[in-house]
Amino acid sequence: MEIWLAILLIVVAAIVTGIVCFFSGINHRKKIAEAEIGSAEDEAKRIVDEAVKEAEAKKKEFVLEGKDEVHRFRNETEKELNARRKEVQRQERRVQQKEETLDRKMDNLEKKEENVAKKLKQAEERLADAESIKKSEFEVLEKISGFTTEQAKDYLLKNLESELTHEKAVRILDFEQKLREESEKRARNIISLAIQRCAADHVAEAAVSVVPLPSDEMKGRIIGREGRNIRAIETLTGVDLIIDDTPEAITLSCFEPVRREIARVALEKLISDGRIHPARIEEMIDKARREVESIIKEEGDRAVIEVGVNGIHHELVKLLGRLHYRTSYGQNVLNHSIEVALLSGMIASELGMDPTLAKRAGLLHDIGKALDHEIEGSHVEIGVDVARKYKESEQVIHAIHAHHGDVEAKTVVACIVQAADAISAARPGARRENLENYIKRLQKLEEVASSFEGVERCFAIQAGREVRIMVKPEVVNDERMIPLAREICKKIETDLDYPGQVKVNIIRESRAIDYAK
Repeated sequence: MEIWLAILLIVVAAIVTGIVCFFSGINHRKKIAEAEIGSAEDEAKRIVDEAVKEAEAKKKEFVLEGKDEVHRFRNETEKELNARRKEVQRQERRVQQKEETLDRKMDNLEKKEENVAKKLKQAEERLADAESIKKSEFEVLEKISGFTTEQAKDYLLKNLESELTHEKAVRILDFEQKLREESEKRARNIISLAIQRCAADHVAEAAVSVVPLPSDEMKGRIIGREGRNIRAIETLTGVDLIIDDTPEAITLSCFEPVRREIARVALEKLISDGRIHPARIEEMIDKARREVESIIKEEGDRAVIEVGVNGIHHELVKLLGRLHYRTSYGQNVLNHSIEVALLSGMIASELGMDPTLAKRAGLLHDIGKALDHEIEGSHVEIGVDVARKYKESEQVIHAIHAHHGDVEAKTVVACIVQAADAISAARPGARRENLENYIKRLQKLEEVASSFEGVERCFAIQAGREVRIMVKPEVVNDERMIPLAREICKKIETDLDYPGQVKVNIIRESRAIDYAK
């Protein structure tokens, strides 16, 4: 029992000791915690105090900055207000000046209106006086002439009608003269073509060739014994040899240019060789014929290559080469055909069409001139037949047929060839017209038109067939234009020599220009 009691006491003592130790630890930790809490509160107070001090410093700094900003803003605002105040004052001064200017202008306008009113009144009074004077003059004129106003008007109209009748008669005569000149020109053209195709025994300046001789002794050798050499040359070539007193020269006459060229080449070869007798003459003429045919072929090929047209029948190429020896009013027909082909190609290109077809039609348009008198018909009809024979297209055939207006042009290509043919033939210098005289005539026409009062500018156009005149609208009114045109026509008729007639075209133009601001 005592043991158990001792154990119990020990246990109770241990428990009490443990409890005391526990409470003691709790008190110790409480004290430590309270000490730490105290130190933390002190630290917190210190931090709070420092934060308060820093906040106070920042507050003072912000207040100072705000005061500076307010001061700066106040200064800028005052400057801007001053600037605006000055601008407003300047605008007020300008407005005041404009008002003063407007007042002055209004005063001036009122004065001008008063002057205008006075002048209008004076003008009305003068007009009334003029009307009364006019009326009295009419009465005096009626008494003197014995005509009333209506009778005088009828008399003047009859005179004007007679003058117009005379002018119409003059114009009709001018048209008849022009028609006569055109007819003569067309007849000369047709006759020259017919003569050129027909190798007749006639001599003209355009149908001769001159062969130079080394000496006059060569003339006797060319004539030969009893004239056998010259007869052989004339018989084989169909060319007349004219041997006259011209020193060191023989003239070949023939309207067929190919035969004349063969005779010229053969005669030059005979003169160079020196052996002249009928057999040698025949041999040289054969060589010359082959040489000329070769030249014809080369010229035809050159024309085709220069124009840039392919697929032409070789017989047509030969005919083109023969055109090298043909002329029309002094213009080489082959060069004319090449020029027409190039012009046709350029016009077709500008119109957006096929230039190759236009070139082909332009190159072949005068192909009928290459054939001789054995075929009947004009060169247009012959050209159409030849082109159809060698399978040319219908467009080309129609262009050949219509290029002189023998039929109506129904295709654009035909119209192009017509225009190109006219351009090539009518350009200055193409057909025996002196370029210098042509230019002088146009300049003289412009000088005559410019010599009248009120003419501002004038231009001679349509190769001198029309003069276009711009007049000053403030000098020449609409009523003055017809008499001015008549005066210019009369001066042109008096001072100038010109073919056909000249159209006087007067233009009066008034313009009003303003600007929207």
